Amino acid sequence: MNIKNKAATFFALLIIFLMAFILYWSTTKPVSVVIQAGHEGRTTGNTGAESKRYREEEWNILVADEVTKQLRAWHIDVKRMPARVSLTRAKIAISIHFDGATTPCASGASIGYPSDDSYDFAQRWKHLYASYFPYAWHKDNFTPNLRNYYGYRWIHAEKFLLLELGEITCDTQTKWLKPRLKKIAHLIAYSIAKELGKDVRKPLL
Repeated sequence: MNIKNKAATFFALLIIFLMAFILYWSTTKPVSVVIQAGHEGRTTGNTGAESKRYREEEWNILVADEVTKQLRAWHIDVKRMPARVSLTRAKIAISIHFDGATTPCASGASIGYPSDDSYDFAQRWKHLYASYFPYAWHKDNFTPNLRNYYGYRWIHAEKFLLLELGEITCDTQTKWLKPRLKKIAHLIAYSIAKELGKDVRKPLL
């Protein structure tokens, strides 16, 4: 191999390395907040809970979009994600869900989180939401699906909460939840902003 070919090979490898580095950095560059709508975009497997009138995915999207909109209005950088997530680093990550139950009204709200690093934030959210949400609460991480949530492995956040905001298969709860979805989203955004040390106004439900 002559010198010219060696130089061409070297520069080709250098370009490939730089492109790989840029791609890696773009996917792992930290953001302040990740907001994920649970089940969004899934057509097979776990597509979310549903009742005769409502689908969890639709409610997740509505709430996640509104949380994102409010955080951006407060000039907080947000990465909005569907069910399929990419490798990301963040200060705070929130996954939005509503629960379902085989026996209607057997469930309610809950919080899933991967480690003690998120515990204090989880308890602050529970205290805040419990002052509004008038129905049942389950213990933290009350199902294997919450404890083993795949998003934890892809979104590396200092604090990660999976929020179950109520039961979509319970008519009593959905009557309360439906007209308040955007306001609940504002409450989530407020909780995140306060966790980041921002001075924002508390919304009213």
